[in-house]
Amino acid sequence: MSPAQIRHSAGLMRINHTGEVCAQALYLGQARVADSAETREQLLHAADEEADHLSWCEARLRELDARPSLLNPLWYLGSYGIGLAAGLKGDGWNLGFVSETERQVEAHLVEHLDTLPAEDRRSRAILAVMKDDEIRHAEHAEQHGARRLPPPIPQLMALSSRLMKAVAYRL
Repeated sequence: MSPAQIRHSAGLMRINHTGEVCAQALYLGQARVADSAETREQLLHAADEEADHLSWCEARLRELDARPSLLNPLWYLGSYGIGLAAGLKGDGWNLGFVSETERQVEAHLVEHLDTLPAEDRRSRAILAVMKDDEIRHAEHAEQHGARRLPPPIPQLMALSSRLMKAVAYRL
C-alpha cells in the first residue's frame, strides 16, 4: 500500500478500535444495572466478543505502525455513563440500545469496507468478521425483548458516533 493508503487504513482502524473501547464501556455499564440475570449475561457475553474485536483492531494498528486514539479514556468514561443511563430504563430499553448501537456499528463497518484500500486485505477480513458479530448481537437483543428506541435517541446516537469517528480518525 502507498503511504496515503496506510494512513487511511490506520485512521479507519483507529476508529474501529475506539468503537470497541466504547462498546466495552457501554455493555459493562448496561450490565451493571440490568434488571435480569439473563440480560446481564447477554451483555457480558457481547462485551467478551467485543474484547476480541478490540484486540484484533489493536493488533492491526500495530501492524500499520499506528496508535490507538489518545482520547480512548474519555470515550470509555462517556460510554460507560451512557450504558448506565440506558440500563436504568429497564431491560427492554437496555436491549433496544444494544440493537440500535449494533445496527449503527454495522452501517459504519460497511462504510469502512467500502473505503478501505483494496490492498488492505487484513483490515477487510477483521471488519467482515466484526460486521457479522454485530449483526448477531443486534438480532439476539431483538429476540430477547429489545424495544425500539424513540426519536431522537437514534439520531443523537448517530450524531455522537459521527463526532467520535471524526476525532478518532486523527487523534
